[in-house]
Amino acid sequence: MTTVPTPATLHYGDGEFAVLKPGPFVLCAVSGRGIPLDTLRYWSAERQEAYAGPAEALTRMVEA
Repeated sequence: MTTVPTPATLHYGDGEFAVLKPGPFVLCAVSGRGIPLDTLRYWSAERQEAYAGPAEALTRMVEA
C-alpha cells in the first residue's frame, strides 16, 4: 500500500514562510500544480497563497 503525499500547510510572511504542517509541496492557488517547498519562490502574504511562478502571481494580481 502506497501513501499519497499531502500538501504542507504554510504561513506566508514577507520574504519568508513558516511550515505549520509538514509536507513535500504546496498547491499553486492559480494552476493547482504542486510546488516543491525547496523551489517555492512566489506567494502572497496578504492572501496566504502560493504561486508556481511569476506568471501565476501576476495572473492573481490582475484578477484582484
